Amino acid sequence: MEVITGAAPCPPPGAGVAATIGFFDGVHRGHQRLIDTTAKVAGNLGARTAVVTFDRHPASVVRPESAPLLLTDVDQRLERLADAGVDVALVLPFDAERARESAEDFVTGTLLACLGVRAVVVGADFHFGHRRRGDVALLREMGEEHGFEVHGVSLTEAGAGAPGPVSSTAIRARLAAGDVGAAADLLGRPHEVRGRVEHGDGRGASDLGYPTANLAVASEILLPAAGIYAGWYVRPDGGRHPAAIALGWHPTLAPTIVTPRLEAHLLDFDGDLYGEEARVRFVARVRDEVRFDSVEDLVDQIERDVAATRRLLGR
Repeated sequence: MEVITGAAPCPPPGAGVAATIGFFDGVHRGHQRLIDTTAKVAGNLGARTAVVTFDRHPASVVRPESAPLLLTDVDQRLERLADAGVDVALVLPFDAERARESAEDFVTGTLLACLGVRAVVVGADFHFGHRRRGDVALLREMGEEHGFEVHGVSLTEAGAGAPGPVSSTAIRARLAAGDVGAAADLLGRPHEVRGRVEHGDGRGASDLGYPTANLAVASEILLPAAGIYAGWYVRPDGGRHPAAIALGWHPTLAPTIVTPRLEAHLLDFDGDLYGEEARVRFVARVRDEVRFDSVEDLVDQIERDVAATRRLLGR
C-alpha cells in the first residue's frame, strides 16, 4: 500500500482513484464494508482504491475536552487498511486550519487536485468540512459538476443481540463495559493494544509465582474495563502465546496506583520479554477485578483464572 503523509507529493494521476473518507478508528466491520464497496467501484472504473484519513481524531482539535480514546493508533490503522487491500492511503494532518476548511475546498483541493478522484464512497450519513456542512448530497452535486461518481453506503448492522449500526462509538461502549467478545464481533477481530514491556515491581514472580509482562500502552488508546481476561500475547516476531491478562489497579498488591496497569501472564512460557514491543489481544472476560484479604487467596484465584484462560482459548 502506498502511504502519503503530511507534505508528501500527491500520487501520479494514472487512472485516478475511487476513494472513501474517514478517520477509520478500529477499521471495523462497517469500515471494511466501505472499503470493499470502494474496491468494487474502483475495479469497474479501472482505478485504484484509496482511503483518505487523518493523523489524529478530528475531535481532538475541534472539541478536545470530549475527544474519545482510540481503538487504534496510526500504524495500526494503516496496517489494517493495507490488509483490507487498499492501494493508496492519504494521511492528512488535522489541525485548526483543516478544521476551518470548507467541504467544497476539501473536494476540489484534496479529492480532485491531489487524488484525481473518479468515485467517492462514503457512509450514507457521512459529514465533512467546516462545521460538518458537507454531506452525500453536496458530494453528488459536485460530482455532477466535476465528473465523479458518488456512492452512499448504509452502515452495517451489528446483528442479533447487538442491534444498531457498527460504529467506533459502539465498540468503545462495549470495551468500557468489559464485553470484549461483543467488541470483537463488531471489529471483526479481537481488540488489540500495543506497547513496550517494562519492568514492574517484580511481585508477580516472587510473591505469586506467576511472572507477568507489564505493557506500557499509550495514554490515548482505549483499554477495556478493569478485570481479568483471556487473550493472546504477540511477540515482535509474530509468535503468539496464550495469556491470562490482568488489567486494572491491582488492589491486593498495589492499592495506591493511580493509573491502570496491563499485565499478561504467558502460559507455559519461560523467557525474557523486557523491552520488546508487544501486542495483547483480548478474547474473553474471565472475571471482575476484586481485592483479596491475603496473598494466598489471590494466588488461589490466579490458579483458577489460568485454568479458565486455558478453557476459553482451547489450550
